[in-house]
Amino acid sequence: MTARSKSAATPAHRATINDVAAAAGVSRQTVTRAMNGMPGINPATKDRVLTAAKRLRYRPSRFGRGLVKPEPHTLGLVVDDLTNPYYPELASAVIGEAAKQGWNVIVAEKIHAGDREELLSEVAGQVDALLGYLNDSEGLDQLGDLPCVQFDSEPGATVGGIEQDFEPAMADLVDHLLDRGVRHPVLLDISPPGPLSRRGQCFVDLMRARGIEPPVTQVIENSMAAGAAGSQAILQDHPGTDAIMAFNDVAACGTLKTLRRAGIDVPGQIKVAGFDGLSLGTYVSPQLTTLALDVQGVAAAAVGLALGMAAGEIPRSGPRARRRVSYRLVVRESS
Repeated sequence: MTARSKSAATPAHRATINDVAAAAGVSRQTVTRAMNGMPGINPATKDRVLTAAKRLRYRPSRFGRGLVKPEPHTLGLVVDDLTNPYYPELASAVIGEAAKQGWNVIVAEKIHAGDREELLSEVAGQVDALLGYLNDSEGLDQLGDLPCVQFDSEPGATVGGIEQDFEPAMADLVDHLLDRGVRHPVLLDISPPGPLSRRGQCFVDLMRARGIEPPVTQVIENSMAAGAAGSQAILQDHPGTDAIMAFNDVAACGTLKTLRRAGIDVPGQIKVAGFDGLSLGTYVSPQLTTLALDVQGVAAAAVGLALGMAAGEIPRSGPRARRRVSYRLVVRESS
């Protein structure tokens, strides 16, 4: 019986950078420059290194290449809850815009995070710029000089931001409802007990300016079920209601479900309006009147800001680090 040699019995040795350096008669640093196409290396030496690497089947580690070429290429996107249809639409738009620039995107959602400050810190450690619904209370102020862009940012924020200007479109909606004969509207707001959301307060203020004081029903959970429950409470507490302005399209779809089950005609008896302009609103019956945001435009503005900050072309705070996007009234069958 012929014995096998030791070399035949063991797995093939994977070539290392040291093996290539020895075979080509150069230093490790020269191998690194040759493999990564960096300047400062003689063409003949580079050919010798590449030939040795090919013969040895040397494959640089992905991690090692990242250290050699630390070019920004990863964008972080932090959202609240991907079961809410708004956030997948936004995420898809952000990923598409980033891909046009050769950037990858990682997405994190807050709803499953036990510690949101820790989540933000972990994401920040993996990316070159950060987008999302970011709050100072969740550790935003601990991210140092990482380029950050807030969605739905308020004036005076300390990082870059997208300001979502909905007041003109909300005024259009209020006038539309009044023109259709509405006199007893109710706001269905998603907010903790106490102060209203900014969009809810805007609706109330605009109605007050036109001589109408709308009652308010507040729910905490941002879901279709919460919208359904909130609208049920409205029917019980405000039997004369002739319009419901919902915090968003998701809550508005829950409202439509409640009204349909109660046998209430929409828009004949009660008109319903949402907020966000999700495609979801075109798949319900009646189709939903809404204040629509150009999500693709928001994504393009936010990604452009973040990449500009990362490249040093845009400051990371101040007026140049902000963009404003507008809503528009889309009238459909529900009003």
